[in-house]
Amino acid sequence: MVGQSPAEPRAAVLLQPFVHQVGGHTSMLTYDEHTICKPLVSQELSFYESLPLAMRQFTPQYKGIVSVHLKKDSLGNLTLIASPGLGQPDTCGRLDSAGGDPAVTLWHKCKWSHTQVTKTFKDSCPGKMLLRTDLQYHTDSLLEDANGKQAERKSYNPWGLHCHRQHLNRMSSKHNENKLHQFLLLENVVSKYSYPCILDLKMGTRQHGDDASEEKKARHIKKCEQSTSASLGVRICGMQVYQADTGHFLCKDKYYGRKLSPEGFRQTLRQFLCNGNQLRTDLLEPIILRLKALLAVIRKQSSYRFYSSSLLIIYDGQEHKESADQHLPFPKTHGTNPSRVDVRMIDFAHTTFKGSKSNPNPTPYDGPDHGYIFGLENLIKILQSLLEGK
Repeated sequence: MVGQSPAEPRAAVLLQPFVHQVGGHTSMLTYDEHTICKPLVSQELSFYESLPLAMRQFTPQYKGIVSVHLKKDSLGNLTLIASPGLGQPDTCGRLDSAGGDPAVTLWHKCKWSHTQVTKTFKDSCPGKMLLRTDLQYHTDSLLEDANGKQAERKSYNPWGLHCHRQHLNRMSSKHNENKLHQFLLLENVVSKYSYPCILDLKMGTRQHGDDASEEKKARHIKKCEQSTSASLGVRICGMQVYQADTGHFLCKDKYYGRKLSPEGFRQTLRQFLCNGNQLRTDLLEPIILRLKALLAVIRKQSSYRFYSSSLLIIYDGQEHKESADQHLPFPKTHGTNPSRVDVRMIDFAHTTFKGSKSNPNPTPYDGPDHGYIFGLENLIKILQSLLEGK
């Protein structure tokens, strides 16, 4: 690196919760503008290290590994600090001698007030649209009102904050501050979007990994049977969609998704493509084309089983006229043409395949993941029906 000798230590990076995390239970953290990180799981690392070339356009780019440790300040605030090794991506958001931005450390308190969270959103994402009104925390579902109904909160999705709080509590109770934890560095696939609308879909008819205990296996089977995972091969795990009429994000979480019937799933897909004023029918065809391209790739992946993985559908909530499209910074989908939509597979901690380094003797599976294919085919059919106005 220019201006830095090999012996010179890299600056530490204060990790912040990823404000666009809409699903999952693992805490996703912002490393820099284009990079997120998450706790390393050997099975997921093995997947990224031996990723088939055809799948790379449908997964986040793997950027390496970084060491992370827990830090507690004099006030008892918990933070996570990354210590980049040589050869790791360059950093932004470095700590200064005073210990970092005090506004950012508000994220890492075990308890936060409405004002603190709002201030942190504003300070941690300069230049982004930061909107909130009802950012609240509930133990069962962040987004349910007092009557148990899922209200349409006008806020950034608080799910990532919920996951981060749980993760910090687990780490602080199990480990001391000096213990180093390995984290994966991955591409932030929504970094190029001004108003990222994200749908997190749990794919497949089976969610438990081969290593699941009997108790966990039974629990996951029950969740699948009681949700659209069984009937459609896909269920909603989280969502945020920008509402142009109010200037806020509408958010849904995994508890909402579990309760949906097949028709409810279809209506929520429609809601994901509605900006508060109209249905974004212009997005349907590019999403369908991208899903069909993914389907063709999955059909060729023999021995792979993507248990408990998710599929993200992403688009920019900021509409632009076609005449202006040529000079707008829309993200590329790893192809030759810029696109307003993206489709990415994420979360491979329970993915198994022949030749996996982390599991030299995996359960042998022949052919492609038919549960995943079943979910993709139904998803495409539903979107196709929306495109045809049915």
